[in-house]
Amino acid sequence: MYQDDNEKRDFAPAEPSVKLFIGGLAWAATDEDINEAFSPFGELVSASVVKYPDTGRSKGFAFVEYATVEEATKAKEEMDGKEIAGRAIKVDFARPREKREDRAE
Repeated sequence: MYQDDNEKRDFAPAEPSVKLFIGGLAWAATDEDINEAFSPFGELVSASVVKYPDTGRSKGFAFVEYATVEEATKAKEEMDGKEIAGRAIKVDFARPREKREDRAE
């Protein structure tokens, strides 16, 4: 990432939403681990570890989507800093996907 890219990015806290970003995942963490950890807080719409398409290896983060913002907020508050697969995770509201000039949309 170039310094100019940092100047363009907004590092303000993400707005509350139904979708959470889960960072700092152990490489061994699975979709099932994420489902099991986050299902006690509400109705999961989706939960998946993001993987490299060519190898299927985890990228070290996941997204979880709930039916309501209240459920997502509760999960964020309860799970931030907890361990999944032996590693402490960081949980925050997901930011909208940025358009990138080098990516075909």
